[in-house]
Amino acid sequence: MSVCSNLNKGRVVMGLLAVLAVSLISSTALAQSDSNPKWDLFVGYQWLHPGGTVPAAFGDPNNPTPFEVPDMSKGFGSALTYNFDPHWGVEFDLGHNWGDGNYETTGSVGPRFIWRTDSANYFLHALVSLNRVEVSGLNAGNGIGAILGGGMDLPIRKWVAFRLFEADYVWGRHNYADFVAPEFPDLRRPSFEGVRLRTGFVFNWGGATAVAPSASCSVQPSEVMVGEPLTATVMSSNFNPKHTVTYAWSGNGGQVTGKDTTAQIDTTNAAPGSYTVTAHVTDPKAKNNNEASCSANYTVRPLPPKNAPTMSCSASPSTVQAGASATVTCSCTSPDSVPVSVAGWTASGGTVSGSGSSATLDTTGASPGSITVGATCTDSRGLTGQATAQVMVENPPPPPPKSAKLSQCDFPNEKKPWRVDNTCKAILDDVAKNLQQNPDNKLVIVGNAEPTEKRRNLAGERAVNSKAYLVGGEAKQGIDASRIEARTGSGGTKTAEYWIVPSGATFDSAGTQTVDESRVMAVPDHPKPMARKKATKKEN
Repeated sequence: MSVCSNLNKGRVVMGLLAVLAVSLISSTALAQSDSNPKWDLFVGYQWLHPGGTVPAAFGDPNNPTPFEVPDMSKGFGSALTYNFDPHWGVEFDLGHNWGDGNYETTGSVGPRFIWRTDSANYFLHALVSLNRVEVSGLNAGNGIGAILGGGMDLPIRKWVAFRLFEADYVWGRHNYADFVAPEFPDLRRPSFEGVRLRTGFVFNWGGATAVAPSASCSVQPSEVMVGEPLTATVMSSNFNPKHTVTYAWSGNGGQVTGKDTTAQIDTTNAAPGSYTVTAHVTDPKAKNNNEASCSANYTVRPLPPKNAPTMSCSASPSTVQAGASATVTCSCTSPDSVPVSVAGWTASGGTVSGSGSSATLDTTGASPGSITVGATCTDSRGLTGQATAQVMVENPPPPPPKSAKLSQCDFPNEKKPWRVDNTCKAILDDVAKNLQQNPDNKLVIVGNAEPTEKRRNLAGERAVNSKAYLVGGEAKQGIDASRIEARTGSGGTKTAEYWIVPSGATFDSAGTQTVDESRVMAVPDHPKPMARKKATKKEN
């Protein structure tokens, strides 16, 4: 086989092994182990394909014959590595192969990178080597070289692992100048490009002592009454952070329901006393030093006596007229100082609406009398208390009195349009009787006149004459003049209107005017000439 063929074969084999190693390392990078020994020693079997050609033994130096160094299936290998951090170390490597009178020995040194996981360790190394090749019948050829490669170890125990494979690219440069003429440089100083495969065992020692995992438990609150819940929590340390740990909870009081780092404790059926809750933490992936437990204490106290809440209610105002509203407020407290709430408003009449401790009573449509408004107070334990308040409903007061038109007189006399005739007197007698029977009533007389009537102040004269009849008229009714008010209106008729104004009422004077009785006087039926003249003059 030619030198070029050997070179190509070595490159292909090493390329495939390198791709495999990189793929394995990438797929497990997230599962890094926390095992980092200070020293590791490999001892095992190795197979070597030198991948080079030397001059044939006993040949003519001026006409050498190429001799391809055959595969060496017998051999052993060893490597001692000092790890100065979790990933990097210095490797001292020694390998030896023999077969059919041919021997190869390699000593090398260089850096190594390793990635440790729980299931496998992967490494890459780059070594500088010193090589010695002995071919049957040919003196040894010494040379320098390099080894590039990697492999995978399977941990068996913390101190030993099985090297599943190691695949290396081996390059070396040798000197056979004493056996080959200068015009044959490839045989005079040949290059070896080969493949080395290894398997065996790796022994580990040294490094930091593994710290035992631990756990710490706590309970909040540490003291409760029967029926109140608690929460237990566990915190673990020194477990492999790349692993998922499991949690198991147990306890000797109440019902413990745990999930991951917390557990809920139900003390509903627990007797008063002191209890313990325990957490057990386990790393199922780790083979050793993979458990930790902790406990925490808590106390369950007996429930105190249960007292129902007390409540009182009041109404404002406590007396209303039918149709009005009242506000009822209730105050509730618990002797045991537990939360309370007020609801369930009721009323024996009217309509009640409210939320919380206040409600409104609407008495629309309610009958006069007392209405009972009540509510219920409930505490957080379901105990209740009731209270009521009374609202008195009264009939509304009578409407205020109003003035009313009792009657009116007509004044049909063309010659004496102011004259109170007999018909009008009879009407005024009835008016006088009303005033006599109701001493608190007053009278408003409103005199009117037609627009066509030419006599001045005729409307006022009709009012004043009517008043004069009632105060001291022929029938001598004797009505107090202060109870009668004379006014003029705009009725546009020949009339005088008589309006009764009860006590507490007012007269709607819109459209009327007060008669100035100092200017408008009563006109008698038959005044004396001089008196009539004076009266007429005064009117004018």
